[in-house]
Amino acid sequence: MRLAVLLISCAVPATAQDFSLAMPVDCTLGTTCYLQNYVDHDPTDAASDFQCGDLTYDTHKGTDFGLPSLAAMKAGVDVLAAASGTVRGVRNDMRDVLYTAERDAEIAGRDCGNGLVIAHEGGWETQYCHLKEGSVAVTTGQEVATGDVLGEIGLSGRTQFPHLHLSVRRNGQVIDPFDPDGQIACDAPSDDTLWNTPLNTPQGGLLSAGFAPDIPDYDAVKAGTAATRALTSQDAIVLWTFGFGAQQGDTLVFTITNDAGEVFASEVELTRTQALFMRAGGRRAPDEGWPAGLYEGRIDHVRNGTLLNSQTTSVTLR
Repeated sequence: MRLAVLLISCAVPATAQDFSLAMPVDCTLGTTCYLQNYVDHDPTDAASDFQCGDLTYDTHKGTDFGLPSLAAMKAGVDVLAAASGTVRGVRNDMRDVLYTAERDAEIAGRDCGNGLVIAHEGGWETQYCHLKEGSVAVTTGQEVATGDVLGEIGLSGRTQFPHLHLSVRRNGQVIDPFDPDGQIACDAPSDDTLWNTPLNTPQGGLLSAGFAPDIPDYDAVKAGTAATRALTSQDAIVLWTFGFGAQQGDTLVFTITNDAGEVFASEVELTRTQALFMRAGGRRAPDEGWPAGLYEGRIDHVRNGTLLNSQTTSVTLR
């Protein structure tokens, strides 16, 4: 059973008045990026984020700003200085490759991948990890201002999805920017944060959706290449979605419609907690084939009877 109050064992008290952070990624939360993981506040082998939720893992020491696909990473998403300060160190030569156990020797001691550390006044520092190879745009000793471009989100170091891992420390101790005093009351989350603009922090949601003639390969979904814009009248119609923060008991509601009305509807219950997930539903073509035209797809992500969010997409059948 979770305690009513969780304490992050490595943190020291801090307040938002001491130091503040700007958004460290040039993206729109909930649209072109999302918050995947937070600082782990549970001192045991279990894990719990600042909302007493599951978006973290044991000993995780930062905040992860994720991209919905490898295609988004390749297009380029800037990492920005969250506060002004002096660059203390830089790494810029590691490959952008999905982590596997076979790469342990290659990344030993360099789990952060490409990145940098910025020192700020008052004993504060921020660390930016998993940047794209060759993208780091600052040098050691350089003074940077809030909002300056530091590099681009990548896939370097110990990571299996493109994201920025932002760590915040004060006098060497980890601080959670969403709960800087290090104390959590599960029934009343603190509204005192380090963010100079409040960030939306959903405990899960849908990142992308699309149509395909068959259940797509998960790697293609993560790469951002699974969706098709056109199908033939003899193709199966499959609606898929990619999301984060699945909890056991969540429901996905799939609906496909065309000009004549509903073509397919299904509810899928999620049976386990997953950091990232993909699900799909659809129907084979009838013997006479599908009518030509525009087909609309919608997926609703529901938790405990409440709609978390939705994704919509469309495809043309010829």
